[in-house]
Amino acid sequence: MPHVVVPPPYRGPTLGQERIDVPGATVGECVEAVCDRFAGFRDLMFDGAGRIHKFVKLFVNGDEIARTALATPVGSADEIEILAAIAGG
Repeated sequence: MPHVVVPPPYRGPTLGQERIDVPGATVGECVEAVCDRFAGFRDLMFDGAGRIHKFVKLFVNGDEIARTALATPVGSADEIEILAAIAGG
């Protein structure tokens, strides 16, 4: 089963879980599975139009993919990592 690695700023909705095993054959299905399981996670990941927020980066097995590439296939041993850019000033 693929797993999603959640960055520290997004672990509130996941109750501190860093690594979540999820069913899914694509990056999008796996991210949606996390959103479905943890209330509030969707708001961190998606904007009002249903697109990945511009400050979120996605990686599959260490390789960055475009935010629009949610149809990227994943296998049972793959790791999807979410990276949240934090801005401050």
